[in-house]
Amino acid sequence: MSFSFELIAEDGAARAGVIDLGHSRVETPIFMPVGTNASVKAILPCMLKAVGAKIVLSNTYHLYLRPGIETIEKLGGLHRFMGWKRGILTDSGGFQVFSLSELRDINPKGVYFKSHIDGSNHFFTPEYVVELQYRWGSDIAMVLDECPPYTKDKAYVKKSLDITINWAKRSIKARESFPVNALFGIVQGGVFDDLRKEAAIAMKDLDFDGFAIGGLSVGEPTEDMYRVVPIVNEFLPRHKPRYAMGIGRPENIVELIGMGVDMFDCVMPTRNARNGTLFTRFGVVNIKRQQYRDDDRPIEEGCGCYTCRNFSRGYLRHLYKAKELSFYTLASIHNLYYYINLVKSARKAILNGRFGSFKDEFYGLLKEGEANG
Repeated sequence: MSFSFELIAEDGAARAGVIDLGHSRVETPIFMPVGTNASVKAILPCMLKAVGAKIVLSNTYHLYLRPGIETIEKLGGLHRFMGWKRGILTDSGGFQVFSLSELRDINPKGVYFKSHIDGSNHFFTPEYVVELQYRWGSDIAMVLDECPPYTKDKAYVKKSLDITINWAKRSIKARESFPVNALFGIVQGGVFDDLRKEAAIAMKDLDFDGFAIGGLSVGEPTEDMYRVVPIVNEFLPRHKPRYAMGIGRPENIVELIGMGVDMFDCVMPTRNARNGTLFTRFGVVNIKRQQYRDDDRPIEEGCGCYTCRNFSRGYLRHLYKAKELSFYTLASIHNLYYYINLVKSARKAILNGRFGSFKDEFYGLLKEGEANG
């Protein structure tokens, strides 16, 4: 195994560190573009490098169903398969099993589910999920867990948490047979403070390389998210990375960095890009609007991404309206550049002991954008 995390600086609860994956280094805080099917939609690996991506996320559930474990192995493992030499984190697929499969059966042994592609029957155990990620050569593997819906009552969430903790223990044991490069535990517990505390303590006591906070951004009010994260972080080890799964709004990322979270992922930058929503320091630009038809400005003045350096809002609106595929690429390049540079700016502020000022400036620019329409 070649994995380490070094905490470089702290500014209040905000942290800056470095993850060493053996073949590459990842500075934190970090945003990970999502390449669910071993590809970030509309983006080539060379473009990911150009926007500054150091690590991407792929998904075990989707890759297991298509193209399948054997195909990826025959084609040289996940890095070679997708032409990406930098970091890869693979999600265990637990969330997808519970969200995409209408027919499933969860029990202490594992989870039976039907493929959302062809209806075929499958069975995931914590051990098999670790094995899959090991055979693919993932840099960071996630344990199998259940992500309970926000609407479930405390009794259900407690029962779910007990299963997740048991599966985490079995995943640690499975690592003896399938020594993944790094294995992260996942803290569940819904919006219930005592269950989150119980989960954090249980995960802390296991020999994980890092910890994810799951079950956020699944429909709960934002104030619940902001209450839960500090509770969890209070009990997680200071010297190991913390990952908030699926958190994607820029405001959420800034707030959670301030609470001590190191890693983020979300489909929002690329999905919203394809829908014509572009992120800037001054808020979002809805490129579909008529007002941008003759607009010669870039998406964001001063942005260093390829799109902003070469094309106008008017041109991008034309591409969108004409349904040109190049729009998806150009818009995604910009949004990924924005997200990655947002966390880079946060890291720089932490290193300089000015995260509070960075946060004030972040919200100040958003308010300025709102005021100017």
